[in-house]
Amino acid sequence: MIDYGNTAFVLICSAMVCFMTPGLAFFYCGLVRRKNALTIMMQSFVAMGVVAVVWFVCGFSLDFGKDAGGIIGGLEYAFLNGVGLQASSTYAPSIPFLAFFLFQLMFAVITPALITGAFADRVSFKSYLIFLALWCPLVYAPCAHWIWGGGFLQKLGAVDFAGGIAIHTAAGMAALASILFVGKRTIRPDEDTRPYSVPYIALGTGILWFGWFGFNGGSALAANGTAAVAFINTAIAGATAMVTWLLLAWRKDGHPSIVEAMTGAVAGLATVTPASGYVALWAAALIGVAAGVVCRLAIRFRSRKAWDDALGRMGCTWRGRHVRLFASGRFCPEKFRRCGWLDRRESTSIPDPTSGCGRCCSVLLCGYIRSAESNPVLCAGQSFSGGGTGRFGQPVS
Repeated sequence: MIDYGNTAFVLICSAMVCFMTPGLAFFYCGLVRRKNALTIMMQSFVAMGVVAVVWFVCGFSLDFGKDAGGIIGGLEYAFLNGVGLQASSTYAPSIPFLAFFLFQLMFAVITPALITGAFADRVSFKSYLIFLALWCPLVYAPCAHWIWGGGFLQKLGAVDFAGGIAIHTAAGMAALASILFVGKRTIRPDEDTRPYSVPYIALGTGILWFGWFGFNGGSALAANGTAAVAFINTAIAGATAMVTWLLLAWRKDGHPSIVEAMTGAVAGLATVTPASGYVALWAAALIGVAAGVVCRLAIRFRSRKAWDDALGRMGCTWRGRHVRLFASGRFCPEKFRRCGWLDRRESTSIPDPTSGCGRCCSVLLCGYIRSAESNPVLCAGQSFSGGGTGRFGQPVS
């Protein structure tokens, strides 16, 4: 049954995620050299056109069509065949299937745009267009199908609330492959390599942070408690990662840097994404701190390996995957994966997210979060009243 409140919420979140791509364009534009500013901005914006066409033609169907061997979907939804105003009982039972298509389109658009920060200054526009047209159906659609469309990872019990694995890990691996393939930039000894515009970096980060609330919160696919928890976890993880990264950079360089602070915030937002709807509020803070430390170390590791990742995308998206995978698995054990987010048969009350924090933190240091009736941990999937069952509404057997 269509819920108008949920539909409005998902449509608004879709627009917020759409706004992230222009935000990414400003962020990257500010980071590159002056002569490449317009080129990388164009690369982000053109993804909104090329990927949308590919997603309409076959991308959505390859992602969410009938599973074929756990690897990829079928073509039954090609050209939006069978995608209409009725809800899908499989993926989004309370909103029109078209609204679900739109929300997933915005994810598909920003994913390849993320990769451009790695090979900035080295790929021609024609080559980039070919890359866009091929990477979406051949790489992104299968990866997203594995975790969201009934693929083998989903069958194995892997969880990814809002795309940290399907989107950021795929983009990070592609970034690493691209810099190894295209090689290093040619930079003259007297060339100015400073960021083109620090205000653009700050503006882009602000837009990205705003859009990330829709990115993570909208993945609940309903205006409910799950979305509220995803919103607050997004804010907390981004804030703690920004502060952590800033302090580490301040200690090393001897002065604060707005570029370092903004980079840390983006790293934290990306890292909490797959767990944003699952974990307790204190866990989101720990994820942010870990993201600030691990992703910053990844940037230093990249420098030692002499990989020419122009804007550090490999470090923030690929190496951050270790924190994402650990957080999604350790903070959301099997008992919690069967909560209301994925199993509509469960209770609809959320336990106190602050109870048991001390014990849970001490257990975390040993590498595992154990659940116990006397130590309730927030399971974000248990939704408040307001309809909806969370992302895709699929029960876990």
